[in-house]
Amino acid sequence: MMEPLFLKPFFQPKIWGGRRLEGEFDYSIPDGNIGECWAISAHPHGMTYIKNGPLEGVSLADAYKKNPEYFGNPKTDKFPLLTKIIDANKDLSIQVHPDNELAEKYEGELGKTECWYVLKANQNASLIYGHSAKNHDDLVNMISDKKWDRLLKKIPIKTGDFFYVPSGTVHAINAGTMVLETQQSSDTTYRLYDYDRIDPNTGNTRPLDLKKAIASISVPFVAPQINKKISNSDQSRTTEFLSGISPAYFDIWKWEIGSLTDFHHEKGSYTLVSIVDGEGTFLSDNFKKIIKKGEHFIIPAQIKKWQLDGKLTAIASEPLDQN
Repeated sequence: MMEPLFLKPFFQPKIWGGRRLEGEFDYSIPDGNIGECWAISAHPHGMTYIKNGPLEGVSLADAYKKNPEYFGNPKTDKFPLLTKIIDANKDLSIQVHPDNELAEKYEGELGKTECWYVLKANQNASLIYGHSAKNHDDLVNMISDKKWDRLLKKIPIKTGDFFYVPSGTVHAINAGTMVLETQQSSDTTYRLYDYDRIDPNTGNTRPLDLKKAIASISVPFVAPQINKKISNSDQSRTTEFLSGISPAYFDIWKWEIGSLTDFHHEKGSYTLVSIVDGEGTFLSDNFKKIIKKGEHFIIPAQIKKWQLDGKLTAIASEPLDQN
């Protein structure tokens, strides 16, 4: 009997983190300011482990390498995606991620294109998303002169918003925001500015990466156009967020379940799922399991069709171009 691979999250302390993951998702988290839940990850900086079935106790990285049939026998040797929940109790640094070419050159890993589904946004919450520099010289001058108010684009946000953040985008998640992040499996971030904060672990300001950051930033900034597709079935709704967008490393959907709903793998050979609200039931062949808010799992390639029932909301994704 084939069943989904349920994963044990890995929690990352951050200077800007808080304790909201504990109350919001009933996670047992370490002491201190916890900023990130690495929910589905095969990255060495935050590995997740399978909690059930014949692969119980196996890391996702090992499962991907040693049991490729679960993942449609991909040609890639590294699990391509990473799912996080980010709790921004304070503002994150102003940052940018490199594309595949620069990330391989500088760090020997994948670039980092990502997207955010806003789980919670306090009143008057905002994001830094993009910049106003007209060309490279304009960018360098504003960074050198620390004209952050002029350079950075600040936008208001609300719960339920979705943002696509291609590599090369200057960005920051600001205080009072919790997001579900789907991204390429990379941990490369270049800081432009960090508000001169002192790292309590070192007693010093956190290092910046100006040379690599400037090399990575796309100029001028052009906000990607999100073409959402919505389909309804009885009391359920599916929203496809990244229909036809480029560059595309993953497809991503929001499933809002209100009654028994049929699913199958849309584009790839396996599907990553995070339950972000509510509770329901996963059904496939002879397998049935209650699923609830805060759980994360992978539906293997061998499960061709499945059903969800109950009252829940999930964010699902599938990798692209890995075969």
